[in-house]
Amino acid sequence: MFGIGFPELLLIAVIALVVIGPKRLPDLARALGRGFAEFRRATDELKQTFEDEARAARSQELRQKLLAEGKIHPPGTLDPYPPEANANDENCPAETATPVPAATVAAAGEETAAVATNSARPEPKDG
Repeated sequence: MFGIGFPELLLIAVIALVVIGPKRLPDLARALGRGFAEFRRATDELKQTFEDEARAARSQELRQKLLAEGKIHPPGTLDPYPPEANANDENCPAETATPVPAATVAAAGEETAAVATNSARPEPKDG
């Protein structure tokens, strides 16, 4: 710490004891300790703020790069390859879903069966 060894610290402590006196020295040491703790807290908070900002900047750069390369799409934009475009593709997992056998649906319970049958049919519109 600033090139100060034990002999120098001992000399500073003796001088402080003589100059300040034994009655006020503990109060002064306590105040200095609080001051150093507050300084350390403030510097740690400042470091954390810088790190957070740097992380956010790196994240934004990566997001812009991925958007430019077309690897991600912002929310609300249309997918250039919607599932309907792949309807004739045999490798499309969304279109090749295996239907659930009725026996399996019945074994799962009436409530599950009602949900499974209703999800396959469109709901009637009021009107």
